[in-house]
Amino acid sequence: MKNMAATDVKKVYKLVLTGGPCGGKTTGQARMCTFFENLGWKVFRVPETATVLLSGGIKFSDLTTDEAYKFQENLLRTMIQIENTFFELGKSCTRNCLIICDRGVMDASAFVSKEKWERMMKTNNWNPVELRDNRYNHIVHMVSAANGAEPFYSTEDHACRSEGVDLARELDYKSAAAWIGHPYFDVIDNSTDFENKMNRMIECVCQKLGIDTGDRLSTTSKKVKFLVSELPPDSSFPAFQDFDVVHHYLQCAGPRVQARLRKRGQNGHFSYIHTIRRPHLHGQSIEVKTQLTHRDYLNMLTQRDDAHFTIYKKRRCFLVNNQYFQMDIYKEPGHPRCKGLILLETYTSLTGDKLKGILPKFLKIVKEVTGHPDYSMFNLSLKEDWSNTKKFCYSLHDQDEGDFRAKGRSHKMINGKA
Repeated sequence: MKNMAATDVKKVYKLVLTGGPCGGKTTGQARMCTFFENLGWKVFRVPETATVLLSGGIKFSDLTTDEAYKFQENLLRTMIQIENTFFELGKSCTRNCLIICDRGVMDASAFVSKEKWERMMKTNNWNPVELRDNRYNHIVHMVSAANGAEPFYSTEDHACRSEGVDLARELDYKSAAAWIGHPYFDVIDNSTDFENKMNRMIECVCQKLGIDTGDRLSTTSKKVKFLVSELPPDSSFPAFQDFDVVHHYLQCAGPRVQARLRKRGQNGHFSYIHTIRRPHLHGQSIEVKTQLTHRDYLNMLTQRDDAHFTIYKKRRCFLVNNQYFQMDIYKEPGHPRCKGLILLETYTSLTGDKLKGILPKFLKIVKEVTGHPDYSMFNLSLKEDWSNTKKFCYSLHDQDEGDFRAKGRSHKMINGKA
């Protein structure tokens, strides 16, 4: 099996494994390492900086407030330098390379106050978009056994761990909340036994990389999408992060391929992604994403497809009961069909009533629209009326080219407006 599904260009994939105490990070690292080495990848494992320093005899209870602040700041600087050492090795590696970080820089924000964290950011000229979104490709949060698998929670096998169940739950939530806003953030909960938890962790990484695992990993999570009728007040939401998002579709060589650019950021700091979406031989579409520099992004903008509007959104990211949600609020300018449109997305293996049960209760959800072509961003951005265009995409799953032809569509606007 080829270890890259849609391109032979060497990959360096920077993955953060984080989570609460006794969540399976250590075992997960070992399993992930074995799995990818068997695919022919080079795997580096970055040690947890806090464990390295705390095992040297440091006790937070012995530190003054100023000492604790300087320790956290120096821990962060040390972590960045250690990670950079592995990232440089990854760049020079001749094989595909997976770099697994045992926690990442944003985890440190869970252990200091907001005021001290912001002061630390300002003093060191750091910003969250660079540290959270641009530094790593993917974040996987392993939920603590203290949250959903309490009989298995233990601190016996970890010299630096002494948390009780209640504190472990609190730390688990803080650790997850620190990463809210990363574009590729998966939460692996305790809804299955431990073996399947490990498989779900590996599978979510393979999905992001476009690696076909066949039936080797049992539980499959898929993206589901829902239409939301209105935006409730901010006070209705748990902790969230808002981002400005801009999408441009690009010209493609063939009708079966979609390519787009994404600009995403906060407070003037942005990350840039190039996505190619194409049908898979086994009847499913895959997306290959590449992180870009600002210069590469500007150069690729010259390939914009004039048949599409630029899409502008506000993207709100938040956690509800260990489920990570992204909500896109479409903004003007754009096609009238997008006016007032709000779409909620998450990844899950649940269906039916169980799926409905995890959805945020504070949102008025109209219906599920997963896979519905009327809610595809490709179609939403088309400048031509859907009933007249030949570019409307009905599906990337069907190999029939007729899926890309207009079929005399006649219906109301998707957001309920005539």
